[in-house]
Amino acid sequence: MERGLNLNQILFLGLLGWAGIRGWAPLWVIIVIACWYFSLVYLEFNGTLDKWNATRVLGIILMLRTGRGKVALEQFSRPRKFWRIYGEISIWLCFIVMFGVILMIVAAAFATALAPAEQEVLPASDLLLIPGVTSFVPFWWPIIALIFALVIHEYSHGIQARAHGMQVRSFGLLMAGPLPVGAFAEPEHEEMSRAPRRERMRLFAAGPSINLLATLIVLVLLSATANGFVAKTPGVHATGIISDTGAQDAGLMAYETITHIEDSRVTDSDEFTEQMKKYSSGEVANFTVISSQENDAETRVIEITFTDRWQYHMDQCQQTSGCDMEETRVLMETLGIERGDAFVGVSNLRSNTAAAEGWAFLTNDELSLPTKGVLLLVAPLIMLGVPIQNDGHTMPLEERAMLTAGDGIIASNLGTEGMLAAFDFLFWLAWINFLLGFANLIPMVPFDGGHIFRDAAHSTMRFIMRGGDPLRIENAANRLSSMSSLIVLFIVIIPIIIPRLFS
Repeated sequence: MERGLNLNQILFLGLLGWAGIRGWAPLWVIIVIACWYFSLVYLEFNGTLDKWNATRVLGIILMLRTGRGKVALEQFSRPRKFWRIYGEISIWLCFIVMFGVILMIVAAAFATALAPAEQEVLPASDLLLIPGVTSFVPFWWPIIALIFALVIHEYSHGIQARAHGMQVRSFGLLMAGPLPVGAFAEPEHEEMSRAPRRERMRLFAAGPSINLLATLIVLVLLSATANGFVAKTPGVHATGIISDTGAQDAGLMAYETITHIEDSRVTDSDEFTEQMKKYSSGEVANFTVISSQENDAETRVIEITFTDRWQYHMDQCQQTSGCDMEETRVLMETLGIERGDAFVGVSNLRSNTAAAEGWAFLTNDELSLPTKGVLLLVAPLIMLGVPIQNDGHTMPLEERAMLTAGDGIIASNLGTEGMLAAFDFLFWLAWINFLLGFANLIPMVPFDGGHIFRDAAHSTMRFIMRGGDPLRIENAANRLSSMSSLIVLFIVIIPIIIPRLFS
């Protein structure tokens, strides 16, 4: 390496400067990245990275290698027939999920292209999804979950390599500063290139599939943990109070616990609904409410005059552009809402165990087995948005404060704080595993999905052009793979770049 700045380093500095000018990242982030980059350049120049058996890749990523873990890898990969069958199942699983990935990124690109000015411009730190840097991803639980997810991902690649007779040179982590951003199992390159394409596909599919499988297993544990919570104060609460209604006039606040309607105890939303059937619009009832879950919480009785639930929904439809009044009437008839039904004036009424209850669906005896299976498959997609909605928390803090550990053996031993910690860890473990497996199936090199697609493209072209010149088949497959990677890259960056151009 020559002394002084070379062209790549000048371009890198220019890119950082442009990011700072555009405000895409805070100044401290840019300074930290620059210091890390030039530290790696210096260590590479004086030979320190070679002594560490490390390599600088993609400018700012440090690839740290180790030979540890090979003995355990050999033991794990011994039932080779089992792992080959698992690898074959992984291929089909990955293709199914890859189809979903493509649909999602295409839908995001279309939504952005149709209304670019309406899209939210996320800061650069939020696009990276790095624990402690991304605003809605805290540090400790996600970083522990990330390390676990990366290890099983790459170890699964290594197991498939050994199950098919390929040597693994080393394992390692990809570091961006102190944070692990990836991991790798490094098979012998020549053996990889000579291996049958089907075996390579099994190897590449093994990583994402183990993360997706881990997501489902952790969700089962998360559901069992969520079932161990009970309410500190049984009752219901609303997350919103509607203006110009009896609830607002009486001074009811969001997240206040309703424990009684007159003298009748209300412990959950079903009991609340049953009690409300006794009243009609225009009638008055006393509600006993508790302001918070603290020891010194205020208990008070408020008088609420009920309004007309049917009329409220009709008024809402009338004020909403495009709402069909007749369709609304039919919908309310279907829901059993009639004129004169009592309406308190709250939105999103929930039981005080709702924050955990939603994740305890696998232990809910009222749900059928097929319904539980569908919810288990849909839950990872739902949980992706939870930290964004709750500012990096696994549940709303107001509802978190309503929970306490139940009287089960594990819950009583762990206590409330221990149960909440277990819930947080399992949530982030499922979240990180799903995100890692899902994102790795983007059909674009260097993601695992790109490698799977490339080998599948070769097999497809060989079938279509069977009997043709092998060299022509190889070239056609390479062009198809390269073109698809460029198209996917273009689609992926549309939601990132276009909103910034219109901001």
